[in-house]
Amino acid sequence: MRFMETPDTPAESAPEPTGIAAQDWAKAATEPQYRAAVVDLLGALAYGELAAFERLAEDAKLAPTLGDKAELAKMASAEFHHFEQLRDRLSAIGVEPTEAMEPFVAALDGFHRQTAPSDWLEGLVKAYVGDSIASDFYREVAARLDGDTRALVLGVLDDTGHASFAVEKVRAAIEADPRVGGRLALWARRLMGEALSQSQRVVADRDALSTMLVGGVADGFDLAEVGRMFSRITEAHTKRMAALGLAA
Repeated sequence: MRFMETPDTPAESAPEPTGIAAQDWAKAATEPQYRAAVVDLLGALAYGELAAFERLAEDAKLAPTLGDKAELAKMASAEFHHFEQLRDRLSAIGVEPTEAMEPFVAALDGFHRQTAPSDWLEGLVKAYVGDSIASDFYREVAARLDGDTRALVLGVLDDTGHASFAVEKVRAAIEADPRVGGRLALWARRLMGEALSQSQRVVADRDALSTMLVGGVADGFDLAEVGRMFSRITEAHTKRMAALGLAA
């Protein structure tokens, strides 16, 4: 799901799966609370991908060149394909996709309203930095999912190949006008705060998801581990800022 470019993503250092994480969907889904958590997770991801498709299509209007416009259109197409995969999985497990997505519409739309980019560069930073924070969060959760669901989630979080595009454009802009760097650094810090707050709100509002994160369903997570998880997400954000040539 957008710009996941580095091999240093948090979930990749996870230990061998145990408990539910070592099961397939058919077995894991017999636990009602786990099933509810997965439905919430897929619903949140599906709406996130749909919203990203809409946003990238809108951001293409800000693109300075025809080539840049085409690149964003390509990204938007990849986002919609990811949405279709999640929608189809929800349907396959007997869930109406729109009902699964509905609980997350207000929070995600609110995040996008509060972080609407004012220009092309802010849009690139938002897609690269802001969306990657969400991807890091979902990758962390994926490590505790059953094998079938984990494969789907990691698949839709795969880098669509455009991280280098964002880095190249932002670094070139800073080189041309170093003053741009300060503005974009402040913007990225704001995105970081909003994205983390959104992730925490989504989890807190959904009992099944919060229970899974603190160890009531998924194996191996506890409150201390949740704290470490957010520390890893913050560290990954710092690395992305460095890649952009911005101070975290």
